[in-house]
Amino acid sequence: MKISDKAQFDKINVFGTGEPNKAFAQYFKGESFLNPLTNPGETSVFLANVTFEPGCRNNWHIHRAEKGGGQLLICTAGEGWYREENKPPVSLTAGTVITIPAGVKHWHGAKKDSWFSHIAVEVPGEGTFNEWCEPVSDEEYDNLDREYNG
Repeated sequence: MKISDKAQFDKINVFGTGEPNKAFAQYFKGESFLNPLTNPGETSVFLANVTFEPGCRNNWHIHRAEKGGGQLLICTAGEGWYREENKPPVSLTAGTVITIPAGVKHWHGAKKDSWFSHIAVEVPGEGTFNEWCEPVSDEEYDNLDREYNG
C-alpha cells in the first residue's frame, strides 16, 4: 500500500523509523533512516529496519564475500523498488522477501510517492564487505513504472 503521509506511515511502521542514516548518507539519494534491531557485538546476524522517504534510493552496490554473505530484505511497510543489474525492476510491498546472493549488483529504495521500510539482514560470511557503486540515475528511476512487468 502506497503511503505518502508520514504520520500515517509511522502508525504501520512497526519496527520504527530510527535515526537519520548519516553514516551512509553519501550512498543514498534522498533521506533514509536506520533502526538497528540487533547489536552486532552480541550476535552474528545484523538486522536493521531501514526507512526511505518517498523517492529515496541507495546507490548500486554489491555485497562481497569470500564465502557466504549476501543480504535479505524483508519488506514491512509502504512500497518500494528493488533492481538487479540487467534485470527488470521488482515492486516491493509489505510481505515481499528478496534474497540477494553475494556478488550481485543491485539497489533498492522507495517509490516516488510512498514511504517504504524493509528489514535488512546481513547474511553472515567470511571476508564480507559492501562495494558501493554509482548512483541510480534520475532517468532510470523515473522509468521504473514503465519497465515494471508485474
